[in-house]
Amino acid sequence: MADRKAISLADHFDDRKLLRFTSHSILTMIFTSIYGIVDGFFVSNYAGEVAFAALNLVMPLLMLIAAVGFMFGTGGVALVSLKLGQKEERQAKEIFSLTTYTLMVLGILLSLLGYLFAPQAAVLLGASEELLPYGVLYARISMVSMTAFMLQHFFQSFLIAAERPRMGFWITVIAGVTNMILDYVFVAGFGLGLAGAAWATVGSELVGGLVPLVFFILPNKTPLRLGKTGWMPWALVKTCTNGSSEFLSNAAASFIGMLYNRQLLCYMGTNGIAAYGVIMYVNFIFVGIFFGYAMGVSPIISYQYGARNQAELRNLFRRSLSLLAGASLILTLLAELSAGLLAGIFVGYNPQLYALTVHGMRIYSVAYLFMGFNIFGSALFTALGNGKVSAILSLVRSVLLQVVLVLLLPLILGGTSLWMIAALVETGAILLTGFLVTRYREKYRLY
Repeated sequence: MADRKAISLADHFDDRKLLRFTSHSILTMIFTSIYGIVDGFFVSNYAGEVAFAALNLVMPLLMLIAAVGFMFGTGGVALVSLKLGQKEERQAKEIFSLTTYTLMVLGILLSLLGYLFAPQAAVLLGASEELLPYGVLYARISMVSMTAFMLQHFFQSFLIAAERPRMGFWITVIAGVTNMILDYVFVAGFGLGLAGAAWATVGSELVGGLVPLVFFILPNKTPLRLGKTGWMPWALVKTCTNGSSEFLSNAAASFIGMLYNRQLLCYMGTNGIAAYGVIMYVNFIFVGIFFGYAMGVSPIISYQYGARNQAELRNLFRRSLSLLAGASLILTLLAELSAGLLAGIFVGYNPQLYALTVHGMRIYSVAYLFMGFNIFGSALFTALGNGKVSAILSLVRSVLLQVVLVLLLPLILGGTSLWMIAALVETGAILLTGFLVTRYREKYRLY
């Protein structure tokens, strides 16, 4: 508790303090990734590769809907933190309340639509007759807690702005442990297969979304609390434009996942989808570190920008680049060296699938050299309130480069080239990120 109280958004940050403040958001994203992976582990090992492939096939649909929560969280926290930096706490609370209530209404509507149109969505995702019933089952059960899942991602950002990153981490831990226990009971114990994994996820998402909701409803000592609000369409528009890059990134990841699955099914069959699923599970952890840091540092940047503290903005920018450089090298080496071990956890029972997964993972891992810088670049412009530039970065990185390469590269180099697309995308995106940061360095005085 002493560490939490000692650090506020208004502080000067050295490397140690910056890591202390962002560590809880990093750990939150890592643990979120781990307990999401648990579903894949139990389904793959207890329900088989067909059910595992079906789970991965419909996952883009679920993440597409959840992306709305990311958008409201990252976009809303940038605006609210800016208002806190300007000492407009009353308006900050009203904007926080408005975005929360709006997200809850959207979550319920999207969940209903997702349940009704799950079969059609699964077909669009490329589900075969073998995969279709499994995919629809998992998707429909998941809609029960989709609103809570969106709130979970939303509140992760606002707990950081409220200077309670540690609370966000422990809520995630409790939700994750809930998921793991229920997975073991439903899937391994009762033999409920894919349905059991889905209900386990529902239980964990209800915990992860409703606990912080109750915290912000009740009186608390943070700058934020849910209460009365007014109709401020400008705030909702600003929230959506600020968070548009994060929405594009997550929505595009879902869309690209669909394209990948179709291409993999075409060139490598069901094993290709299963191998890609394992790589994505591992990727969740590594990308979670980068996203966690970006989530943790963004409210600080927004606050200091609102307070017009240019010296601290330059300090945060310089230290972030240094920390990300070290993390990128370490994670790339770790991913390369542990590919066999990680693949064995999920698909060690199938030698052919195991070999395919290890080969793909080692090629894919090169992307981690530049990925952290690209994620930070997009988050930086979001935190500065420049949703346009952030959206451009996300559009090019997450959509344009990916779509072109996923569709064309296999035609030129064959199906195995699908594994190298991530590295090519991040290499191209780092050039654009560097150009845009240089282009706006005078406006924001970043260095």
